[in-house]
Amino acid sequence: MMLRDMAVGDKGKVTGLEKGNKSYRKKLLAMGLTPGTEFSVIRYAPMGDPVEISVRGFALSLRKDEAAALLVERIEA
Repeated sequence: MMLRDMAVGDKGKVTGLEKGNKSYRKKLLAMGLTPGTEFSVIRYAPMGDPVEISVRGFALSLRKDEAAALLVERIEA
């Protein structure tokens, strides 16, 4: 599943990264979004871009292109 498919308040876990754009992959890994990392969706901007998530104790905003590089799964709270 993709991050954009999750609703505000949902909790998820990073399962991997899309193959392709290596610059986004490196950036996401450097920000702590490694496979197995749990996060929660805090809010979406009015036009849907960016999305704010809570991960590893801090708030992180991701643009649509960056968020599209993440593969995630929804987890139960």
